[in-house]
Amino acid sequence: MRIKDISKDNQPRERLQKNGVHVLSDAELLAVIFKTGNKQENAIVMSDRLITKYGIDKLNDLSLKELQEIRGIGPAKAMQIKALFEFNKRHNLSKVKNLPIKTAKDVFLYASEKLSDNKKEHFMILHLDSKNRVIKDEIISIGILNASIIHPREVFKSAIKESANSIILIHNHPSGDSEPSMEDKEITERLMEAGELLDIKVLDHVIIGKDNYHSFKENT
Repeated sequence: MRIKDISKDNQPRERLQKNGVHVLSDAELLAVIFKTGNKQENAIVMSDRLITKYGIDKLNDLSLKELQEIRGIGPAKAMQIKALFEFNKRHNLSKVKNLPIKTAKDVFLYASEKLSDNKKEHFMILHLDSKNRVIKDEIISIGILNASIIHPREVFKSAIKESANSIILIHNHPSGDSEPSMEDKEITERLMEAGELLDIKVLDHVIIGKDNYHSFKENT
């Protein structure tokens, strides 16, 4: 059945226009984005199949290539899916971008949209002003973290340039488990000591997991 064969009052776009976006199911929301289905399925049936099989989180994790390997998903629909999730990430980030960072949870909310889905470890620095607002965030390293790669010189060079009052260290664990390794602990101790020497406070080191985080400050 094609969407236009559904009674007009029950078509997703008409329901959205009449009753608001909140009344639509997940599949209907995705169908509004897709606009059309394929020869075998209308947009609602296709969307329902994708969400039922993969779930929203899994769809978000799939690459463009992986999406196009799904029956009925060509380049255009794959790009629509990726753009949809990226827009949502940027929306979530905009809500916390100019708020002061007061707790490890604030750090998690700020950084998880950028880091939690990455397949490699990313080491990020938040540069903060005197009111704990983010001046700038910066990726220092990508790949397996060790003390020889994360050098205090690289970490604090940008902090000095940005006149940061303090910094927060952040990195993700692609495994989804935020429990710190011995290497994480050694890096944290080394950078906190360097911060004391340079009079730039290292407020915390937060490890980002899939839906969890570990704060060195809150767990010492």
